[in-house]
Amino acid sequence: MPRVAGAGGRLKNIPGPRHKRVLLASPRGYCAGVDRAVVAVEKALERYGAPVYVRKQIVHNKHVVATLEQQGAVFVDEVDQVPAGSHVVFSAHGVAPAVVQAASDRGLRAIDATCPLVTKVHREAVRFARDDFEILLIGHTGHEEVEGTAGEAPDNVTVVNNPEEADSVVVRDPEKVVWLSQTTLSVDETMETVRRLRERFPKLQDPPSDDICYATQNRQVAIKKVAQEADVVIVVGSANSSNSVRLVEVALEHGAKAAYRVDYASEVQQEWLTDAATVGVTSGASVPEVLVQELLDDLAQAGYADVQTVQTAEEDLMFSLPRELRTDTAGNRDARALGGRSR
Repeated sequence: MPRVAGAGGRLKNIPGPRHKRVLLASPRGYCAGVDRAVVAVEKALERYGAPVYVRKQIVHNKHVVATLEQQGAVFVDEVDQVPAGSHVVFSAHGVAPAVVQAASDRGLRAIDATCPLVTKVHREAVRFARDDFEILLIGHTGHEEVEGTAGEAPDNVTVVNNPEEADSVVVRDPEKVVWLSQTTLSVDETMETVRRLRERFPKLQDPPSDDICYATQNRQVAIKKVAQEADVVIVVGSANSSNSVRLVEVALEHGAKAAYRVDYASEVQQEWLTDAATVGVTSGASVPEVLVQELLDDLAQAGYADVQTVQTAEEDLMFSLPRELRTDTAGNRDARALGGRSR
């Protein structure tokens, strides 16, 4: 991806702390599910040609969406906006069965780019609903992932938005209740919500395994460590990216004196750096690394050329592409079948 037009050159190296540095959180940026989804749209465009339609944003990042639009992707809100017979990609956040059916009814050729970790939560919802459990889905009402998961078992799911709602939620049978969660939440806040739910419903069951994804947890752990020493933290990520917004909150909760979210380096304000010796930098799970590098370049101009990486985990997970995209037109296995992009 090219450098963003207009980015850079705005920050100045003004007098301040004798030694300025950046603490760069790692892991940061693209997770395996996001990489898979973005590559899926790129591959669909290569295979079928433009336009390829995408229901909702493929991932919650303004720059990624704009870049794919330039390549011929068309983003729509609902499948009824897609011409009959066209290719449509379902976003990484997942869709409800009703959306799948609506696409089928229109004769659309659907490619499901749902993150496998979201699919896992969908399957849990189906399983617990089949056993007539009431499902308390911890997440944000209106978020696409929550809508998709709730759509798997609408009669059994109640969304719990925050710890405060845990104190008032009503269930049919306290003996048969389970909690699941959106994959991109704050780990600490989710556990507080669960704690309050369990105080009211002692028989509350846990999901078979963590629903909050490994990438969300890893990025939160890394920024917690960075925040302890940072005067200001800058998170690269879009406003509708749940995990990016959570990173700002986690940074503030764990010692950062200030924390801000930006889509682009050009949004950083000079006054944020006043008297700041240490700037923490990270990015949400749907952010390409080029945007972080642009921020580091601009910070270097402001005197923060000393970049120290704070690494708390290694990530090497990759997910296979949707089956329609694992081979080329001749039927040969594609070199990027595991979803990894050429670097």
